[in-house]
Amino acid sequence: MPKHNFRILLVEDHPFQLISLQILLNNNGLYRVTPALNAREALAALERSPAPYDLLLCDQRLPDISGIELIDSAARRGLIRYAVLLSGLEASQLLDLECEAIKNGLPLLGCLIKPLNTIELLRLVSSAPGDR
Repeated sequence: MPKHNFRILLVEDHPFQLISLQILLNNNGLYRVTPALNAREALAALERSPAPYDLLLCDQRLPDISGIELIDSAARRGLIRYAVLLSGLEASQLLDLECEAIKNGLPLLGCLIKPLNTIELLRLVSSAPGDR
């Protein structure tokens, strides 16, 4: 696997899930993870960053804006290279979001249903072009 130097911005509004995801990423060799509990914190981290994050990994249902809106905002401002959307929505709803994101030119690698399948998450992270 992976892209050991990948810089990941992880956005999840449930503290336990945020910590669990960060540990999962760390246990798979991804240590450059910045956690955020909402879009406001995520945008602040994105704006402070000297370079775009390699991956924005975020929940769809955030308390301030939706995950897809966060991806859109970050991508249009050149603050991320790729994104993965996480959600408890039904598969058909996620597919609709994914199709809309691709149609709008967002750098979405894919959408994953919670609870996450670790293998599928790592496959998506590995699919991002260019090892960094």
